[in-house]
Amino acid sequence: MSAKLGLKYFAVVMFAVGALQTVSGQMPNPYGLSISVDDAKKAAAPALAEAAKNNWKVAVAIVDPAGTLVYYEKMDNTQLGSANVAIDKARSAARFKRPTKAFQDALAAGGEGLRVLAIEGAVPVEGGFPLVMDGKIVGAIGVSGATSAQDAQCSKAGADSLK
Repeated sequence: MSAKLGLKYFAVVMFAVGALQTVSGQMPNPYGLSISVDDAKKAAAPALAEAAKNNWKVAVAIVDPAGTLVYYEKMDNTQLGSANVAIDKARSAARFKRPTKAFQDALAAGGEGLRVLAIEGAVPVEGGFPLVMDGKIVGAIGVSGATSAQDAQCSKAGADSLK
């Protein structure tokens, strides 16, 4: 690796580290084993119920701590673009140990919060929550299809069901 390329790589890494420090909200919980399919279905059910109760059409994704998809369900007539967005929100919440609203708030604040845009995999849109069981992060839930606040309302219902 040339010195110039090494310096550029170092600068990018330091920028990303600074951006992560700007975004508060990382949970202190350690990662645990992956959520089971049965528990993933249990977390998705209240999220889907909340959406149905409010007549919102959403997609729900549950991932493990590394962001690998464990369970996915999309309600009939949900906009197609929400399929991947739900997965991306869940991955972001799992990998960065925080609700995706933390990235949304940092970005909305402007200034140093704009660094969020440079963090690979950080989704600055509300609707993703880490899933905690026995004090450990076992995965995350992501919901997409309604407004960001409505997505968060559904995903929080799913996350709270495991506590």
